[in-house]
Amino acid sequence: MRLISRWWGLWPAWTGYAAAGWSLIYGTLGLHWAMGGTGYPFGPVDDAHRSGSVLEGADVHVVAPIMAAVGFGGAVLGLVMARGHGHGTARKAMLVLAWAQAVTFALVIPDYFLIALVALAPLLLVFAVTGVPGAQDGIGDILYWHRVNLVILFVGGLLWAGAALAHQRRTSGKCVHCGRADRPPARWTTPESARRWGRWAVWGACLAAAPYEITRLAWFFGYPLGIPESFLRMMQDTPGMLEAGLGFGIASVIGGVLTHGLVHRWGEVYPRWIWFKAGRPVPPALAVVPASVVAVVLVPAGLMNLRIDVEPDAWAITLPGLIFVAWGVALGAATLAYHLRRRGACRRCGRSTEPPVAPARPGRDVPVSAGG
Repeated sequence: MRLISRWWGLWPAWTGYAAAGWSLIYGTLGLHWAMGGTGYPFGPVDDAHRSGSVLEGADVHVVAPIMAAVGFGGAVLGLVMARGHGHGTARKAMLVLAWAQAVTFALVIPDYFLIALVALAPLLLVFAVTGVPGAQDGIGDILYWHRVNLVILFVGGLLWAGAALAHQRRTSGKCVHCGRADRPPARWTTPESARRWGRWAVWGACLAAAPYEITRLAWFFGYPLGIPESFLRMMQDTPGMLEAGLGFGIASVIGGVLTHGLVHRWGEVYPRWIWFKAGRPVPPALAVVPASVVAVVLVPAGLMNLRIDVEPDAWAITLPGLIFVAWGVALGAATLAYHLRRRGACRRCGRSTEPPVAPARPGRDVPVSAGG
């Protein structure tokens, strides 16, 4: 565990190389597909195995060469950034390209499967051993290539985000680990300010999730809220469909409760009902890491729904998903506020967000002894 923590602490040093390596591999795959190789992940497939990606069904003769060019170009760009090169106009251009890849791979191309994968991760571990219940033929009917490819793209997007952030900090004189510089920090990053706007972000995240939770709970109990009666009957006749919706709705409600921990004391110090940890500080990463992952994977699910028309008599199928973008952004902001409040002094550079304490002045700030 300590080795993993140490490795993760060195992320500014290796993310550029990792992004370059990922791009080289994916660029090679793009070249393979452009030359007629098998396995093109957006090609024709039966409806049961289609993804909701923006590239689903895209022509291989158009997309594959672009993938190859972007991949090989990204390999060069990642190496240059990892070595700390690039200043002035070149630096700006490199950062634009890096962030564009991060956003495209992590947020634009994927679909709803990422948030479903996060929610179903515990069940998938069980299914890998016991088998998948129902009509599905094993775990392969859930983790098929069109979907696995989107996970690979998402990982690449995260690597590019890390590489871009590290290079941005490195070339602007900031600490690559915490992002702080010698000048006074921006007012919004102070713990007091972060606590104020963090509360608004938490409430925004919970309100954005409410339409999804309410509609799925209503369907389970037989109320066709926002859908036709015929659609409700179809779900009732499909084994496990309403139960799955109920499960996702309950998971969302539990997530909303945990989100409040980002602005309450029990999110910083273990409460009494967790008897084996009561009174001890909650490790910041225990809240920041899962909340960040959920915030990021909510966005592509919401963007996917932007490509689907909202039908007035079936608005509850699509509209709650549209709000996933706002949900993800609000949750991300709440998580950032929590991080800013709890990060303390940087272990690498020693900088702190707290203003320096002025030295005491004898006779004014502290009493002087009779013999002094």
